[in-house]
Amino acid sequence: MKPSAPISHAILLAGMSLPGTAAYADEISVWRAFVADQAQGTVSVIDLEAGEVVDTFALNGPASLYVTSSAQRVFAVQGNANIVQAIDTGIAIDDHGDHGDIEITDPALLDTAIEGEYPVHFVDHHGQIALFFDNEGVAKIIDESDFGATEPRIVPSGAPHHGVAAAYGDYTLITEPHPEDPSNLPVGINVLDADDRQVGDTHACPGLHGEASSGNLLAIACDTGLLLVTDSADDPQITHLPYDEALPEGKSSTLLGGVGIQYFLGNYGADRLVLIDPHQESFRLVDLPTRRVHFAVDSVRPQFAYIFTEDGNLHRLNTLSGEISATLELTGPYSMDGHWSDPRPRIAVAGDEILVTDPNASQIHRIDAVAFEPSGTIAVDGLPMGIVVAGGSGAVH
Repeated sequence: MKPSAPISHAILLAGMSLPGTAAYADEISVWRAFVADQAQGTVSVIDLEAGEVVDTFALNGPASLYVTSSAQRVFAVQGNANIVQAIDTGIAIDDHGDHGDIEITDPALLDTAIEGEYPVHFVDHHGQIALFFDNEGVAKIIDESDFGATEPRIVPSGAPHHGVAAAYGDYTLITEPHPEDPSNLPVGINVLDADDRQVGDTHACPGLHGEASSGNLLAIACDTGLLLVTDSADDPQITHLPYDEALPEGKSSTLLGGVGIQYFLGNYGADRLVLIDPHQESFRLVDLPTRRVHFAVDSVRPQFAYIFTEDGNLHRLNTLSGEISATLELTGPYSMDGHWSDPRPRIAVAGDEILVTDPNASQIHRIDAVAFEPSGTIAVDGLPMGIVVAGGSGAVH
């Protein structure tokens, strides 16, 4: 394993809510949480300033939620209901360079949806949304701003399989199904041009599962390491970063990308995570006291990420040192035995708060992110599980 060099300090996007933004007399901050019920197929909208549910939308079925990078849409991917719906968050921030203007309206479930057989993976790349429908083996791609106004572009992969796609301008990255048994994980990534013609050879990535973006890099997890994708003036450029030989046997299958600092955080076995510096090509293992349940990065305090483990504890990981710097007892235990989709806590970061869902207690835990101390709870009926947040600060004219 390469030396544990500090994560490269490649400063990326400066979010509207970051400290240092110019102060305006009429500047406001607004955060809303969107919480999916694991049983009822609903999404509750929580006004975090009021600390209460302000609206609830009925979906076709239980959903996995994804908030877009613009924070204007929440996509509700409902695999078993064969549909993807979208919610207007009611929060729009217009970047003016030295500040942003914020417009606040009521959240709303949009009338239109994208249907298809068993949608699973969602990838947002610069406002281009790629949804992969496993049982059709196709990606459906649409600009976020066009959702509901135009039909998505359909890109075939060759066979139904558990795949993923990402839109890169006129190009599409899409998985290559396993040639002998497409029910196995994909074996690589193909680059297609605007006419869906393959550009170059397949980029090998056996056991492909998991992807994330950090700045200008997209990482895709394989049995052998990561594929790293960068933009170029021509087509997307793809390189392979192999796992360090000093790592124990294992692989990542879920990745998150750092915001503010360019790194990737992935699972590596049930009770370990791995911090990956794509520039130093270093891998650092993080041992956990018990099996992990969920993990999330902090986009406001880039040096931190959070891990919830099945003993009910929330851990704060210093992504620079690779050490767990604090632990907070939060909920009762949640075993990882049982079905993968059983209701278990999920984490989201909203400005200076960390939010953790607690399905068994029908509530959301609020944690002061600076002090790393509990600051309250919010009651949510049912089994609140998946959570995403939208918000920030801006000027109102």
